Amino acid sequence: GFVVGHAGLYQALAMFAVAYFIIGMTVLSVCAIATNGALDAGGAYYMISRALGPEFGGSIGIMFFLANVCGSALYVLGLVEAVVDSFGIPPGEYHPAWRQGSACVPYLGSCSAVPSTMPSVVSHGSPSPLASKYDVDYTTGQMMSFSSVFAVMFNGCTGIMAGSNMSGDLKRPSYSIPRGTISAVLFTYLVYNLLAFLMCATCNRILLQKDYGFLRDISIFPPLVTVGIYAATLSAAMSNLIGASRILYALARDDLFGRALALAKKTSASGNPVMAVILSWLVVQVVLFSGKLNTIASVVTTFFLLVYATVNLACLALEWASAPNFRPTFRYFTWHTCLLGIAGCCVMMFLISPVSASASLGFFLLLLLALHYLSPSSTWGYISQALIFHQVRKYLLMLDVRKDHVKFWRPQMLLMVQNPRGSARLIDFVNDLKKSGLYVLGHVELQDLDMLPSDPLQPQQESWLSLVDKLNVKAFVSLTLAPSVRHGVRQLLFTSGLGGMRPNTLVLGFYDDEAPQDGLARHPAFTSAREEVPLGFPPLRAPTAPKLLSDREYVGIVADALKMLRNVLLARQLESLDKAWELRRAASPAPTIHVWPVNLLRPDSARYADTCSLFLLQMACVLNMARAWRRARLRLFLCVEAGTMPHAQEEKLRQLLKDLRIQAQIQLVPWDAITRLHWQTCQGSPGGPAEEEEEEEGVVNFPTNTAQVSDEYVCAANKLVLEQSPAPTVRFLYLPRPPADTSLYPLYLHQLELLTRGLGPTVLVHGVSAVTSTQL
Repeated sequence: GFVVGHAGLYQALAMFAVAYFIIGMTVLSVCAIATNGALDAGGAYYMISRALGPEFGGSIGIMFFLANVCGSALYVLGLVEAVVDSFGIPPGEYHPAWRQGSACVPYLGSCSAVPSTMPSVVSHGSPSPLASKYDVDYTTGQMMSFSSVFAVMFNGCTGIMAGSNMSGDLKRPSYSIPRGTISAVLFTYLVYNLLAFLMCATCNRILLQKDYGFLRDISIFPPLVTVGIYAATLSAAMSNLIGASRILYALARDDLFGRALALAKKTSASGNPVMAVILSWLVVQVVLFSGKLNTIASVVTTFFLLVYATVNLACLALEWASAPNFRPTFRYFTWHTCLLGIAGCCVMMFLISPVSASASLGFFLLLLLALHYLSPSSTWGYISQALIFHQVRKYLLMLDVRKDHVKFWRPQMLLMVQNPRGSARLIDFVNDLKKSGLYVLGHVELQDLDMLPSDPLQPQQESWLSLVDKLNVKAFVSLTLAPSVRHGVRQLLFTSGLGGMRPNTLVLGFYDDEAPQDGLARHPAFTSAREEVPLGFPPLRAPTAPKLLSDREYVGIVADALKMLRNVLLARQLESLDKAWELRRAASPAPTIHVWPVNLLRPDSARYADTCSLFLLQMACVLNMARAWRRARLRLFLCVEAGTMPHAQEEKLRQLLKDLRIQAQIQLVPWDAITRLHWQTCQGSPGGPAEEEEEEEGVVNFPTNTAQVSDEYVCAANKLVLEQSPAPTVRFLYLPRPPADTSLYPLYLHQLELLTRGLGPTVLVHGVSAVTSTQL
């Protein structure tokens, strides 16, 4: 009568249609989730939390609990008004409705409300209420509107979750919930429409607007109406209270809020959550102090609509994730129905009360963030992971390697790690070098799977993933079994990555005789935390213990990577780099990055525009672009000889840097004294048959150079680099190509060791791919 009196028959039918459209879409989603697996106590909370994760589930669970509690208080207030209307108030006594409701709750078991029933005012001759004519509500003194009437009406439609809230008490919830819920929705929709037609046909507008208890006056047996009001409000309040207690019990049992809800876990001997019922009853008592029916109505409606929207969102996410295990036996839904349900709920929330809707969303987001950061991890499964997988797979298929362009090149790193205990700072350094590219931590376990009962890598995976989380690096982990380290690195170079995301750069620690240091024990991520260093990693190799790979195998790995057209970086003494101290110290001058884009072992091939030199420049620039390294300054060293027009070379290099948009300081370094020690200078001018032959092959560093370069020359080159002051934070040097003769591998490695001895953190770089562009 309240709805038809204010909104008229036409708008009343429209309200019913809109409300039941939203409810119908939500019911389809509820039925789909309910028939996809075993349900436990908690109803909508259980569905949402197991589908969307604990953050969404816990946030919506609290709001659904409050919605049911407020709904119960709403029905209690309605019952009180009906009781007062039936029996009156003793003369000289007046108690506000909320006090009477509070007094009724213990005796009625938390009861309920349909619109209030006040003394009737009958007016004859008024036109029938077909069209809308909103007036002042005589119980609140407020002007009614479509949104306020819809808010009150919608509370009579929120019982669709009553069955699902009792999911823990049902014998076969997956069978009973769909059938019971759909039957109840269809039945109530027909009854509401029939009542609207009958009231419009038999009652005038003034009667409907001024007397919400008019049915007693026109009924053949008036006491039956009173009993019906009491029964309806009592059952509705009981339903909401019991539903709220089951939600509270489920929240407490899942430990999302820790000790705050510990009391609600206690049950009776038969398993009934008695403490949850008592706590819910106490909250109902508190809500009753808010006062009038219509004050609570908009808040309750907003909360219910938000819960319904989230139920639809959960079903939509499960459908879009396309997980094979999402196989509900109820198939009468699509993602379109879920979207329509979400849209309908959101639109009606803001139409009813923009303030309440905004406050509800703010409260929801606050709970979401709190649970995200404070709640313990769960084993329920996260729908976000399924959705991410679905989208990543789709976009990986769209990432076509045939459309790669040098303008959009980015480093994609494979860092080989023998033991993370000795490589913590190197892992962090390479993370700065990746520039939003792929980053893979590779590890080779020297075992034979044929001789093992099971895969030994599976237990190690958790330790590696925990390491990535603790070091806060954006990296994947790739572990493999192989008979040798060289074979394992080959496997990882061939198989790491997927589609267009494959490593294009191999990073290795340097091969030397220095004793490894436990970097994890000194790393801030572990020294400042309560957790111990991950125990899944073995102790570091003792200085006297044999190494797992030989010098020949190490150089062979470098040669293999270059044959596979992978760029190579060799990092020496990166574990001695204290990045936090070096880059954040206040003393001037600013930290520097020294760049030597010339092959120091071949002074006759000193070119600054070849592929390798440009790649070296690019890597130094990429490091300088990282947030932690932006304060550092690039210093580029131009090695010049007498009589070679050094200023012209400097201007040419400066123009190259300008074209590449690289900001760096150029420093001229005379190295006549160094080049005199090179074997080619000692034997005569270059251009002999051996050089011509290798220039035709396009090999920059040929075997005879490795064999004939003296230690005196290499030490002089090392001294030249070391003398440039002030000392930099890190150095980038040109890495010569390994010799073709494998017997010279130990000598090649020896020369690299002499070249980088005492230089501090140093990165040797050899690039094989074009990585710079001067185009837009």
